[in-house]
Amino acid sequence: MTPTLTVQQRAARSTVMRKFWMAVSGLVMIGYLLLHMYGNLKIFAGKVPGTDTYAFDEYAHHLRVIGEPILPYEGMLWIVRVVLLAAILVHMWSAFTLWSRDRKATGGAKRYANSRSIQRSYASYTMRWGGVVLLLFVIYHILNFTVVVIDTAPAATTPFVRVVQSFHNPLVLLSYAIAMIAVGLHVRHGFWSAFATLGANTSPKARATWNTVAILIALLLVVGFLSGPVAIALDWIKL
Repeated sequence: MTPTLTVQQRAARSTVMRKFWMAVSGLVMIGYLLLHMYGNLKIFAGKVPGTDTYAFDEYAHHLRVIGEPILPYEGMLWIVRVVLLAAILVHMWSAFTLWSRDRKATGGAKRYANSRSIQRSYASYTMRWGGVVLLLFVIYHILNFTVVVIDTAPAATTPFVRVVQSFHNPLVLLSYAIAMIAVGLHVRHGFWSAFATLGANTSPKARATWNTVAILIALLLVVGFLSGPVAIALDWIKL
């Protein structure tokens, strides 16, 4: 006979699965961020030797022709975009349903204020609102650099020129810096939490190790993403 799960057991199992999908989708996004950051560093490469083409523009073109002729033009880009969009939607759904369930369970009441609950509340607060900031930035970033609805470089004819001209705008640089700091804070806590959910933080030593890795990845992303815009603002990278 198949045992019947109680309401509490079903709720617990559902919560575990939501945390699992939140962890997996978060790791997918972190992987994408690391690859995206690596690509952005091509801004420092200058021109391709023997040509007038910037390495950054060659990289941008390469992204669009990966897999040809098996895949159509921009085919791989669209595969990545669909996977990333799915990860974002799963992450948002998991986060919202977990928050909603926790709020219903506590009746919206605040927990007893000890040091651990304060730490949890701080982490939850920064993750929640940091996530909102990042979502808004992703929308702005797509409108600015992908579909160019928000055009901060009207005279740009190539991706390299668009990036350089855009980051000479102090407001663009400031918004990008705020978003990248939010990325760092989100990844620092999210990476560690993801591996805790997946069962990797099984001992004090393992927790310390994953915490260190989380900090290093967060710092790598913040420094990697901001290095180009700052170099442009300081005129270390010029047209």
